[in-house]
Amino acid sequence: MSRESLEARMDRLERRVDLLEQLPQRMTAVESQIVQLRDEMRSEFSAVREEMRTEFVAVRTEVSAVRTDLAAVRGEIRDVDAGLTKEMHALYRANERHMRMLHEDLVQRIATIKEGR
Repeated sequence: MSRESLEARMDRLERRVDLLEQLPQRMTAVESQIVQLRDEMRSEFSAVREEMRTEFVAVRTEVSAVRTDLAAVRGEIRDVDAGLTKEMHALYRANERHMRMLHEDLVQRIATIKEGR
């Protein structure tokens, strides 16, 4: 086993001590970066939340408008349906009167033909 010279060991030890002396400054820098990152993330998350709130309000407003429009359309459909139903009943009654008239006319013609024989 070869032993390093005292000078080499001292050099290595001094380098380690130098690195250890730099450690507090590096830790402070890292801590500063973490604090900065946390502040940036907090502000960005707040901005995202605010944007989402704004968008949700816009969506709710739009949904409300669509519901109002749908209610109006349903009302119009009911009105058209009621009008069509009335018109269909009127046409049915007119058709029934016309059929009755044709039937009575046919019965009368048959009776006239029978009298003629």
